[in-house]
Amino acid sequence: MPRSMPDASTLLASVINYLNDELMGTLTGYHRFQTRVAINIIGAVRRELELYDHQALAERSRLASILGHDGDVDSLSAELSQQIRDGVIALDNADLRAFLRQSLETALAINNPRWIGNASR
Repeated sequence: MPRSMPDASTLLASVINYLNDELMGTLTGYHRFQTRVAINIIGAVRRELELYDHQALAERSRLASILGHDGDVDSLSAELSQQIRDGVIALDNADLRAFLRQSLETALAINNPRWIGNASR
């Protein structure tokens, strides 16, 4: 059955546009700040809806690669953490550092994509 309304990402973009383009200019002080916070939260929710599934699959693949076997993300992540704590994987391990950098960039793509461009500074 076809959708009878726009998808969630499109609806959230509409809310962001309204708050940013029409409402923000009419506000000052506390309400302007709180509206900016709301815009940022809605933006993060929108990015999570758009990116999370793909990113979770990629994270699972990276974890399986560094650990040498497959599993669910939570179990693999816990295992990697334990191996780091136990010294099985050293903190200066190039594969670990690449994994952590990619995982951070992936999280930032949802939470605050502006930081990704600043990471090399």
